[in-house]
Amino acid sequence: MKMSINRRQISRRSILAGAAALGLTGTLAACGGSDDDSGGSDSGPVKLTYWSWAPNMEKVAAIWNKKNPDITVTVSKQASGGEIVSKLITAKKAGNAPDLIQVEYQSLPTLVSNDVLADITKYAGDTKSQFAEGLWGMVTLGTDALYAIPQDAGPLMFYYREDLFKKHGLSVPKTWTEFAETARAARKAVPDAYLTTFSSNDPGLFAGLAQQAGGKWWTVGSGGKWTVGIDDAATKQVAEFWGGLVQEGVIDNQPMYTPAWNNALNKGTHLAWVSAVWAPGVLVSSAPDTKGKWRMAPLPQWKSGENVTGSWGGSSTGVSTDSKHAEAAAKFATWLNTDPEALAALVKEVAIYPAATKGQSGDVLTTPEFFSNQADFYTTAGQIAATTAAAAWGPNVNTAYTTFQDAFGKATKAKKEAQFDSALATVQAKTFADMKKQGFEVTEA
Repeated sequence: MKMSINRRQISRRSILAGAAALGLTGTLAACGGSDDDSGGSDSGPVKLTYWSWAPNMEKVAAIWNKKNPDITVTVSKQASGGEIVSKLITAKKAGNAPDLIQVEYQSLPTLVSNDVLADITKYAGDTKSQFAEGLWGMVTLGTDALYAIPQDAGPLMFYYREDLFKKHGLSVPKTWTEFAETARAARKAVPDAYLTTFSSNDPGLFAGLAQQAGGKWWTVGSGGKWTVGIDDAATKQVAEFWGGLVQEGVIDNQPMYTPAWNNALNKGTHLAWVSAVWAPGVLVSSAPDTKGKWRMAPLPQWKSGENVTGSWGGSSTGVSTDSKHAEAAAKFATWLNTDPEALAALVKEVAIYPAATKGQSGDVLTTPEFFSNQADFYTTAGQIAATTAAAAWGPNVNTAYTTFQDAFGKATKAKKEAQFDSALATVQAKTFADMKKQGFEVTEA
């Protein structure tokens, strides 16, 4: 995502539009919070509140509190996704947003445009070298500002049943062309099975695949004008590729996370799954009878010799513009996401895959039980994570995602490649119209 913007240009123009989109009323001029340096010099004991949905985050904060009695962090458990975004903007309106915030990468532009997140460059900008370039781009939004510190990552990978691939003589695809060939070969070898499925119920996977292909769904220029390009050439390529395989009948069309999907994974009628680094935890409950039968490989590439992946999920730690102790908050956020002891605790207690490069290897990351046949699982995962492309998120991701589920849900059931293409155009049109309605200065790619 390549942008050149000034945070004031975005926040001042977009703050009322963003609030209106979330059903808020009244003026936000009295929000409190600012671009001043109220947190520049903390003296005496400081108490910080951290909104997070991650399990056991309070145990990680306890390690910090024991070592830093002058800066105490209290974790307040929250819901994730759109709910925490709405709640944060409401809190910002009242001038009492928490000091620290766990933020999904795709939610960052929404919170920045609503003036919820502070620029913490001067406090934490020197952490850049500890993260992959693509991840860093997600928290800077392509600017010179820093709106959060990466916490966990979700690089995409290719998971496959090693035993069934060997049994049926299937090749692990290195390109998407080879992926299609493997899908056809699998269907021919096992007529009652599919290589995998195209699911319309979680737009995050499709977004990650578009990200890998070079899709730039939202971009913004130096004047604060947004461009929506969800139906760009790269994303069209992804939609038509999967739509073609569904129409051909060599890829299933059922949604993920259903009893039927679990059964397909468990019985081996789905031989593979394009997923993220966190997939092993899902397989434990979804396919309990397949332990030790899976293996992971890099995501297939669009061009032979390329080495890039997309991401599915992941979050960051930001500091709110309402915080009176921005420097102290940024100090904790930096420790949480870069300190070796903190990273180890995040893995052990919170069960995340750290965004920091140095947290992606070491004894704390033990081989997942479902991948006992792949001792180098996390070594390979770290190499893949380093190739993550930066995503291009915008201020109304929820609108795009909701439209995706509806439009692609219909296309998937119809099993028509052309309808996949028109579904993408629908997502583009409704996302653009929504931004225009909110009052954003926006154009289409």
